[in-house]
Amino acid sequence: MTTAAVEDELRALRELLDTWNHQYYVLDAPDVPDAEYDRCMRRLQALEAAHPQLITPDSPSQRVGAAPVSSFAQVRHEVPMLSLENAFDAQEMQAFDMRVRERLGMGDDGQLEYACEPKLDGIAVSLLYREGLLERAATRGDGSTGEDITHSVRTIRGVPLRLRGSGYPAILEVRGEIYMPRAGFEALNARARERHEKGFVNPRNAAAG
Repeated sequence: MTTAAVEDELRALRELLDTWNHQYYVLDAPDVPDAEYDRCMRRLQALEAAHPQLITPDSPSQRVGAAPVSSFAQVRHEVPMLSLENAFDAQEMQAFDMRVRERLGMGDDGQLEYACEPKLDGIAVSLLYREGLLERAATRGDGSTGEDITHSVRTIRGVPLRLRGSGYPAILEVRGEIYMPRAGFEALNARARERHEKGFVNPRNAAAG
């Protein structure tokens, strides 16, 4: 195969695998048999092994087989990653409501709506994309300084290595929560028991690694 032909096939395989990953891990709507996915992944890995100079950092193959990192570099957040205080009763909720109204310049009789959702108990992270490519992932840490966990986050298939679509800014920071679903936590601990290893206490600890 010519280099151009290899590049074309690599591009097609990466786009196909990215689409399938998005359908499976984000949309929860897989559209391809596992055997076909595995076949395409093996083909991609074989081509990249034969042409290592054509490997790209956003290739789906770069998610798998990542070795763990024993220590993490420090990352300073340009904008501090702040957290919300807990509210345990009606009085604390009313105090929170008053603080919000004061900041918005609203009176007690102003109409204010809140959107509530269950808390995902994981670790807060910052994902930095540059020109659509994942450049860095960091923990919140103390809010001003966190740890660089890019190496680990790249293995999470629900996190895109390259942004889909167009129109996003040249530099984009996405903040959210990395968490482990209960089913994944139980499966992880089951494998640990089979190997006579110590399991994790709860899903949050497992997500934190």
